[in-house]
Amino acid sequence: MQTTISLKLKPSEAADDRSIRQYIAQASGQPAESITGYFIRKSSIDARSRQQVWINLSVQAFIQEPFHQRPVSRIHFSDVSQATRQVIIVGAGPAGLFAALKLIEAGIRPVILERGKDVRARRRDLAAMNKEGIVNPESNYCFGEGGAGTYSDGKLYTRSTKRGDINRILNLLHQFGADERILYEAHPHIGTNKLPHIMIAMRELIRETGGQFLFEQKVTGFLPDGNRLKGVVTADGNTWLGDAVILATGHSARDIFSLLHQQHILIESKPFALGVRIEHPQALIDSIQYHCPIRDPFLPPASYGLVEQVHGRGVFSFCMCPGGIIAPAATGKDEIVVNGWSPSKRNNPYANSGMVVQVDLADAIPYLRKTAPALLSGQTAPEKDPLILLHLQQTVEQIAFRAGGGLLVAPAQRMADFSDLKQSADLPDCSYLPGIGSVPLDQVLPDFVYRSLSDGFRAFGKKMRGYFTNEAVVVATESRTSSPVRIPRDADGLHHPQFCNFYPCGEGAGYAGGIVSAAMDGERVADAICAVLQQSPDSR
Repeated sequence: MQTTISLKLKPSEAADDRSIRQYIAQASGQPAESITGYFIRKSSIDARSRQQVWINLSVQAFIQEPFHQRPVSRIHFSDVSQATRQVIIVGAGPAGLFAALKLIEAGIRPVILERGKDVRARRRDLAAMNKEGIVNPESNYCFGEGGAGTYSDGKLYTRSTKRGDINRILNLLHQFGADERILYEAHPHIGTNKLPHIMIAMRELIRETGGQFLFEQKVTGFLPDGNRLKGVVTADGNTWLGDAVILATGHSARDIFSLLHQQHILIESKPFALGVRIEHPQALIDSIQYHCPIRDPFLPPASYGLVEQVHGRGVFSFCMCPGGIIAPAATGKDEIVVNGWSPSKRNNPYANSGMVVQVDLADAIPYLRKTAPALLSGQTAPEKDPLILLHLQQTVEQIAFRAGGGLLVAPAQRMADFSDLKQSADLPDCSYLPGIGSVPLDQVLPDFVYRSLSDGFRAFGKKMRGYFTNEAVVVATESRTSSPVRIPRDADGLHHPQFCNFYPCGEGAGYAGGIVSAAMDGERVADAICAVLQQSPDSR
């Protein structure tokens, strides 16, 4: 027979096949030798007790019958090289890639136009950022094959459970090479070192089935035709026509937002979050979260999630990376942006997390009047400028660049010094390779962000004893948490209100936040396109 059994085990027991079989036998009332096999359905860590950390497992046990491996559905992709329908996809991040796969399933040919390079060529540009402080505006941590998702740690947890089929996304990632653990862990994670291979496998499948996947194809124009978009123009002068256009360019494609605005294609300002990335010794976070001086070797490096209301604003952790690295995420010259990632083993000695504050439209004009008045000159109603929050975001990044002294050196401060308004006499070791310099961050961040973070850090120290410490370093600026612009779309058809075949999607359009939610949004717009194209004659 087969049965689902819930087990509560010590970490060493959960890592030992013989122990798991013994507990299955005990729970089922059957002899151990009758357990022919099992697979894990769900796995999570319970660290609430100060005496013992537990691993909760839900297992599918096979008793006195042949064992079968976990059933994993594999999706078949047919050849679309001769398809009469073609959809242009701008951007090869998670939203664009999963939209392309969904279109292929439906027999529609995708043409992906990616401004950046493939993952292998992209590595050289990332090395230049880390070692020399040189930013290639077309190839960096945000632009290139896989988008920001390729170098964003590979966390797959999402609360967007109603936006699509999460299990389908996880199964597809597994089909393209991700470890089976992502199918059952409560907070699945792939790792930055493994994501590039998955991106390559997706690209090869898209090409093998007849889709086009083109690099260094920066879109510089849209081609309106009444209430439709005929296609797009790229920087090399090529014109790309399709039955529909999917825009999946990510939250950092500022030139695309400006281009849409210049061509009178409707966009809107959108609140976003801005702050810093904070790094602790991983051993310190382990001791706090697991309530022990040394982490059990059978436990993964500990993570955390924090949120607090401070001065009427939400202050919260974002993209926490256990055993991770702080990376330079700038996409243009003279700006400092930091992000974080972890390898699959999460075995670096540091833990970092974004720590950010909500920024709203009402914050933009007072801040820009003080720091960058030229951006407001000539505007009679700057609050109606859809790029106003983008201007705030970019201004903070440029101030951080000047404060750091150039070459991507990031301004930084010890954590307690930050809240005490004290410039740090020295700084701890930090994983950020371009380097950090001691700077009072109240001179870098908007005052409302600084004050909220300052008090937020103290509040977090009360929730996690030992968290508020000068052993931690605060690095500015974490500013690309989400898009400061939304590209509107029809609630039912998912297309832009001005063009019936133009589909903004993913993080850049303001409808996702992370790999899985972006992938699901890409699939949603692909489904919407399929429903239209399968009912109408060829309109190109």
